[in-house]
Parts: sequence; structure tokens; C-alpha cells
Amino acid sequence: MTRQRDRTGPRGRDPIPEVITRSPIHHPLIYRKRILDTGSAAPGDLVAVYADGQQQPYAYGLFNPRSELSLRLLWKGTEFPDEQAWRNRLLQAVKLRSEFLRLQDSCSAWRVIHAEADGLSGLVVDWFNGVLSAEAFSLGMYQRAAVLMPMLAELTHAEHWMLRPSPQFLAQEGCDPPVLTTDNFPQQVIVHEYGTRFRIRFAGSHKTGFFCDQRENRRMLSTFSKGRSVLDLCCYTGGFSVSAAQGGATEVTGVDIDEVPLQVARENANLNQAAARFVQADIFTWMREMMRNGRQYDVVILDPPKLIPSRRDLEDGTKKHFAMNRLAMRMVRPGGLLLTCSCAGLLPETDFLRLLSAAARSGGDDFAELGVSPEPRSFQILARSGAAPDHPVSSGCPETEYLKAAWLVMD
Repeated sequence: MTRQRDRTGPRGRDPIPEVITRSPIHHPLIYRKRILDTGSAAPGDLVAVYADGQQQPYAYGLFNPRSELSLRLLWKGTEFPDEQAWRNRLLQAVKLRSEFLRLQDSCSAWRVIHAEADGLSGLVVDWFNGVLSAEAFSLGMYQRAAVLMPMLAELTHAEHWMLRPSPQFLAQEGCDPPVLTTDNFPQQVIVHEYGTRFRIRFAGSHKTGFFCDQRENRRMLSTFSKGRSVLDLCCYTGGFSVSAAQGGATEVTGVDIDEVPLQVARENANLNQAAARFVQADIFTWMREMMRNGRQYDVVILDPPKLIPSRRDLEDGTKKHFAMNRLAMRMVRPGGLLLTCSCAGLLPETDFLRLLSAAARSGGDDFAELGVSPEPRSFQILARSGAAPDHPVSSGCPETEYLKAAWLVMD
């Protein structure tokens, strides 16, 4: 359907493509079913967004009809966002990290652009010791990288930058664009946080290459590790493992199914002269084998990758979280600590905590077959935490509060 238009461009500008919604929408993520008309708007276009029957736009955003999430709002109001508006948006994000949080005083790795929370839906960027690593989730945002990334590099004094599409870009955005980098982009970089050093290898890494969001949780975990045995499940490049060893753990074992990040994990342990052992294995198989051997740990960390990337994955991903936690809880000695995490923004914290309670109560014959008591377990919630403060939460987009970390003392 194409509606009759007699509007000029926003505030006297030349007309730009427009999208019409049934009524003004304040959430930055607008799905296709909520859009009435798209006119001549093409994939990646910056569009003026009108409510049905109104003559002035109420927002501006990036449009892609190929995506179920077709419209990402970036600016509210009638004022057209010129180049200076984009620059101001970047500058505001940089100042939050450098002037307010003063992250440079304690670390050399942090998130500098956090998508909707910084008013730039479809883009995340991390700063790694003079290198910017970005991930695009939106075709329109990816297309603007040629301007945005050099601009952000100037504002942060970065020497290099890289932009790559998200792993689901082809399925969600309908195309598969190449990775963009500056000339002579480094293959690796070493960063530090609170005195602990980590190597980041960009080739083959997940997301931007390193998970800055767990920075404060790694620091807190180290305070609970002294004199204790620690198991780090889905350890990736060993962030929690190394932090536990640095905190004085008597034994640290990290488990991950992917050998490539485990190689980096071993390098990270060596960088910090930290005693940690890393095992390549499927965590389900590995935990069951440890149960048969009667093995438990004082501290267990479960930090799986994103299991619910889209709404259609919600049921399956929730079941995986339940199954993982059900086993991980049995790996914790009575009185020990389980730090369990979910980075799925589509799984609310209340549902995550409900899932954990159900997992603890779930006994069963399969445990008895493994030589483990089939009786239910219980826990105390010692603390609840989330992402580090360089990953702020937008009041208008609750999905930006994606990381949930529950610190549980098991019966």
C-alpha cells in the first residue's frame, strides 16, 4: 500500500524517504508488522518516520525492509540529524567513558558505543588499547561505517579500527557484507584491567574480540577465589579463570568446546603467571563425567554464549539455560558458590531467576545413575549483578539490560 504524500522534506529540506507507523512509537526497535507504509524507502536508508495522518515526522531512523526488525529509531522529534548530530552522539558516548567513568585510570579495554543505550541502534564498539573493534547489527549502520568509524577514531585517538557484521547479519539483514578495517590493522593486542592482562586475537574471535561487560564481575569473582577450587564453564579466552587464579585460587579448571579461544586462554594465563588448566570439551559431557568421578568444586562459573539471539530461539535457548544450570549446580560443593550468567536480552531477569529455582529443585534418576544425590538442592542469592557501567541501560529500551549474573550459595 502506498499512501498519498504532499509533504515537503523535514523543516524545508529536500524530501527524504519516509516510513509511516500507525501511531508514534517510542521504542527504538520497530518490527515490520507495526509499519503501515514504506513508500520508496530502500534497504539501509535514513528515513523520516511519520505517524499515520501527521504532517511532521516524529523521529528519524535506519530502515531495512529485508529485516523483521525493519526500523531502528535514532533521533526523536522533527529536527533532521545532520553530520554534526551524528558526531555529537559519538562524542557524548566517548565523554561518558573518559570523563565521567574515567575508565582509562583502571583499564585499557571498554565499550565506547553500546547500541540503543548510546542512541546508535545497530552498532557496538569496544576500545582495546588504541584499537576500535565494532560489530554492526544493522545494514544502515554498517553502510555509514566509512564516516562513523574514522570519526570515532578521531574522538578516541584510536590508531586503527575494524567493523564486522554480526554472525546473524545474513539471516537478519539479508546480505553478507565484508569486514572493514584500516590499513595494517593489527592481528592482536594486549589489554589490562585492574592489573590483569589479556591478549585479544581478532581473527576468529567472538563479537568484538573480548567481553568487557564482565569486567566488574571478574574482579568480584577474584575476591571469592582465595584458597578455593574453581571451575570455569564456557571459559572462552579464560577471563574468569585467570581472574580466579590471580585471586589466589588453589586450583582453576576452564572448559570450552572451542580450541581456538582456549589457545588464547592459555596465553592469558602465561601472561599473568597464573596457574590454570584448560580443557577442550562439551560441558554437558564433561560435567557428567566429573559427577561419575565424584568431583565437585568450591566455586563454579557458568557463562555461556548468547543462547537466545532472536525471539524464535526463546524456547530452545531457555531449555538450554535450564539444562546447563541443572548440571552446574551439582558441580558445586555444599556451601560453595555458583556464578551463573545469561547474556540473552530476551530473557528477563525474573524469568532467569525462576529458571534457576526450577533447576535447583530438579532432581531425577539421571543424577542417581551418575552417583549424585537425586534430591533437590536450594540456594541463597548472595548478589545479582549485570554488565559493567560502560554498558549503560536505556530507559526507553529495557533490552539493553541484557547481562544477568546471579551469585548463588548452594545449600
